[in-house]
Amino acid sequence: MIRLLLVDDQSLVRQGLKAMLSLESDLEIVGMAENGEEAVTQVENLQPDIVLMDVRMPVMNGATATRIICEKFPHIKVLVLSTYDDDHDVSEAIRAGAKGYLLKDMPWEELVNAIRSINRGYAQLAPGLLERVVSHKSTQPNQSESVSPGLALLTPRELDVARLVAMGATNQEIAQKLFISESTVKTHINSIFNRLNLKNRAQLAIYANSVCLPNSLSH
Repeated sequence: MIRLLLVDDQSLVRQGLKAMLSLESDLEIVGMAENGEEAVTQVENLQPDIVLMDVRMPVMNGATATRIICEKFPHIKVLVLSTYDDDHDVSEAIRAGAKGYLLKDMPWEELVNAIRSINRGYAQLAPGLLERVVSHKSTQPNQSESVSPGLALLTPRELDVARLVAMGATNQEIAQKLFISESTVKTHINSIFNRLNLKNRAQLAIYANSVCLPNSLSH
């Protein structure tokens, strides 16, 4: 059972999400919050598996709440669900540690599948957002970033893994492509996170797509 906390400043949205998500046998709504400050308190008390987080809210916005939750409770995943696809909102949420950023007008089935994927450890970005965020970053070369630009820190195999993550490959697909085990893939990904000061696959995908990675896979 995947335990969910719903965070949105609009009561109708919260109630609508609760009604629909409760129909799924593997999803359980353990709580709801109307702003980021309330969400942080609810997370501490309820310990959900995933927080479905809005971005623009009063008292405390979604990005700030996401940062606090990810720092205090690294085992809890945050999935942003927003009306807005503004590049700044997306970048702030991902830098804060969100595992994904989706839009409220997406098909219902895709949202449910995204929640399940996030629970398994995969990143989820709405179609077109990755390319836009990468383009947005490339036009701001002087903006301070939260990740290290040092590709030299990565081994050839880690570069291979980073490239495949950026292409959206799952751990199983990466393992098959590189002829290694899934546990080895996980080890490489964790090492990449540590070396580049990244928090999740979404950040890695954005980073890998914003720099020039070698084209050929190591053997």
